[in-house]
Amino acid sequence: MKKSAVVSRSGRFASGPAAEVAAFSESISFDWRLWKHDILGSLAHAAMLQKTGILTKAELRDIRLGLEQIGGEIAAGQFKWKAELEDVHMNIEAELTRRVPAGAKLHTARSRNDQIALDARLWLRDEIAALIEELRTLQRALVELGAKNVEVVIPGYTHLQRAQPVYFAHHLLAYVEMLERDAGRLADCFQRVNVCPLGSGAIAGSTLPLDREFVAKQLGFVDAKGSAQLTQNSMDGISDRDFMIEFCAAAALIAVHLSRLAEDVILWVSAEFNFIKIADAYTTGSSLMPQKKNPDVAELTRGKSARVIGNLVSLLTLLKGLPMTYNRDLQEDKERLFDTADTVRACVRLMAAMLTNTRVNATACAAAASDPLLLATDLADYLVKKEMPFRQAHHVVGAVVALAEETGKPLDRLSLADFQGVDKHFGPDVRSVFDLKKAMSRRKITGAPGTNEVKKQLARWRKQLG
Repeated sequence: MKKSAVVSRSGRFASGPAAEVAAFSESISFDWRLWKHDILGSLAHAAMLQKTGILTKAELRDIRLGLEQIGGEIAAGQFKWKAELEDVHMNIEAELTRRVPAGAKLHTARSRNDQIALDARLWLRDEIAALIEELRTLQRALVELGAKNVEVVIPGYTHLQRAQPVYFAHHLLAYVEMLERDAGRLADCFQRVNVCPLGSGAIAGSTLPLDREFVAKQLGFVDAKGSAQLTQNSMDGISDRDFMIEFCAAAALIAVHLSRLAEDVILWVSAEFNFIKIADAYTTGSSLMPQKKNPDVAELTRGKSARVIGNLVSLLTLLKGLPMTYNRDLQEDKERLFDTADTVRACVRLMAAMLTNTRVNATACAAAASDPLLLATDLADYLVKKEMPFRQAHHVVGAVVALAEETGKPLDRLSLADFQGVDKHFGPDVRSVFDLKKAMSRRKITGAPGTNEVKKQLARWRKQLG
């Protein structure tokens, strides 16, 4: 009988695949990065095979030594990946078997179907943990930039029009809150990633006496009480990619939040706003205009959100028409997953570094925040305190604003006679409404951009983030 050169092809085939088929179907060009997790899974599987009597202690020892040597060579960049072996699993197994005869037993009761499901979950667990910590670093950068500029007030915007005054720190803390929800979603996603599929086989498990709980505990697939977390249906175990989609959905929302932050930064650094200055190391120039200093880190972050959203849509589309169970289409999942994790983590790291190297132009911020129109709502509140219904107060202040525009006077420069000419509820104390420092101190409710509240929130986040 002619032996196939491809380890994954059985005696059913008289020869290997056509060259163009092999090139079309290989995944080693991208799934090689799962090598560490593939080896970890194989070590746990081998230990289980020895525990259940399928491997001898000597065979287990030889397999462990062989896998550790291969891992060392891969880490050192000395391992030669072979496209004809298709993927990371077959490359490692084939080399192990070449070195260690007992390696031929390693695939007992295991399929590449449950093997890749395992590797992806192991890899994604590490990525989620790393991304959560990187989100914490970005949160710290936002909190520290706010704390360094705790007295700075800027206009808050709705519809990209000046609305009401807010502390600069309060604006930054809005993103800290958003990122906290992102971290929570990732932690929640981790619980569903942290389930062991190994033992599902190709579709229907195995007739051999496997100890799935042993493998799960070896690999850390346990709940808070230390109990093994196992997939409960072999068909679902090998075909489930919900955990990837859930991660990519959480990552897409992170990318959207980063894009919104980037947009604020891009506006603030413009000459028209001039609220902040970004260090030269985190900006770029123009090939034509020598005066330019561009916020490319923020712009690229805003742009990269599109590819992260696209990866999510790609995975959803990939999965929507697949029947049970494993289909080769699923090979297309890893590049989308890898790209999402790589892109989002890079964006989070660079945004944190950029903000750490950003300073605030307090003078420009103060000039913008001195616009008395920002306190028009405070003026309506002033009338409410004099027992005027808010809708009426809203109308009256609108008329005062119109008068200021008509006379060409700033709102806070109108005379008492001007105010009372619109409505007699205005008293001699009306000018006090336009004291910005007092106006900010009056915002005392939880979540408001009040002087004491913002300081309290900064202290809370500093304590929480460590």
